[in-house]
Amino acid sequence: AVGDGQGPEPSSCSEKHPAMADTKLIGFGNPLLDISAVVEQDVLDKWGAKLNDAILAEDKHKPMYAELAESHPVEYIAGGATQNSIRVAQWVMGKPGSTAFVGCVGKDQFGDKLEQAARGDGVNAAYMKHPETPTGTCAVLVKGGERSLVANLSAANCYEISHYETAEIQELVTAANIVYCAGFFLTVSPPTMIALGKHVAEKHKTFCLNLSAPFICQFFKDPLLSVMPYVDFLFGNESEAAEFGKAMGWGEELDVVALKAAAMPKESGSPPRAAV
Repeated sequence: AVGDGQGPEPSSCSEKHPAMADTKLIGFGNPLLDISAVVEQDVLDKWGAKLNDAILAEDKHKPMYAELAESHPVEYIAGGATQNSIRVAQWVMGKPGSTAFVGCVGKDQFGDKLEQAARGDGVNAAYMKHPETPTGTCAVLVKGGERSLVANLSAANCYEISHYETAEIQELVTAANIVYCAGFFLTVSPPTMIALGKHVAEKHKTFCLNLSAPFICQFFKDPLLSVMPYVDFLFGNESEAAEFGKAMGWGEELDVVALKAAAMPKESGSPPRAAV
């Protein structure tokens, strides 16, 4: 949920990157440390995880991360859907500082590892750092070439629009021509996404949104619809698009869903929205 302003004041952003003016693409999302392992079907069954799916961790999942590390060889990877996309885009673009990523981590070792990995790839990691909540983690359960994700957002869930409004983040947003968010960020800070959308529409920039997972369409439909007027490019796989169609009463035919999603009202009017 969005922070309510109660409790300890979150600390300031990560150390300022020297080349903010070079930023062309900025992502806002949930930075997570991925804990990846190849598992058996009984592990998936134990935790109620399905392949080709992503869910938010509940209380019953809390022991999973330690158990996974004890029972299977695991790999620790700097992750989070949006951050991963931004790191790949940075690799494609090449010049350090061409991309930036914003989200919330804890003031801990995992947060430091995420920042080091992102900056090592050339991404300007402009994290909000929460003094008390640990950095988020995501179990990546791999079987037969497919995966299931179980995300424990922790600090990622603490992102606040007040951080977006700081001079550092505003400078990055102003410099960027393209904004990218995964739908997962709708579970954290819709006000930030709406503020981004308004900036993009006013300045005639490009806003990209990924549906990310079926549960976003099922349980976060209202936040999703509040952001849709600002979206220029909407991405989703087959299962996500089908769930979006069901939620909107359009049915599950992918071509119908894509056309209707593209035709939804758009704040900037033109260019028309593309649904991919």
